[in-house]
Amino acid sequence: MPGYFKNSTATEETIIDGWCHSGDIGYYDEDGNTFVVDRKKELIKVKGLQVAPAELENLIRSMDSVSDVAVIGVPDERAGEVPRAFIVRNNDSLEAAHVQEFVASNLSKHKHLVGGVEFISAIPKSAAGKILRKDLKAQL
Repeated sequence: MPGYFKNSTATEETIIDGWCHSGDIGYYDEDGNTFVVDRKKELIKVKGLQVAPAELENLIRSMDSVSDVAVIGVPDERAGEVPRAFIVRNNDSLEAAHVQEFVASNLSKHKHLVGGVEFISAIPKSAAGKILRKDLKAQL
C-alpha cells in the first residue's frame, strides 16, 4: 500500500478500527472463505485503471438513436474487467459496431466497449431512478 506510506490523512480515511475500507463489498462463509461480490463505488477496473460508467453512459446517451443506456464491468481474463453497454435504442438501425466506434473515437482505449453492446427494451431502475447494475450483471 505505497500510497498510504507516510500519508496519515489517506491512512486515517481508509484504515478504520484496524480494517481497510477498500470500497469492495463481500462476505465470508462458515469455512472462512472470503468473497468480493461488488463495489461500493461504481467503478470499472480495467488493467488497474478506473473507468466511471457514468462517463460512458453520458457519451453514449448523446447519440441520436439512444434513449437510455447503462454500462457495467464484465469479467475479462486479461484486463480484470471491461465495459459493456446495455442500450435502449429509439432507432432499430443503430448497430453495436457503430456504438463501439463512437466510443473508441471519443475516449481512451481502456474505456472502449470491449465487453460488447447489448440492446434491451428497458434499463432496470429502482423506484428512485437509480440504475440497477446488479440486475444487468445477473443477466450475464
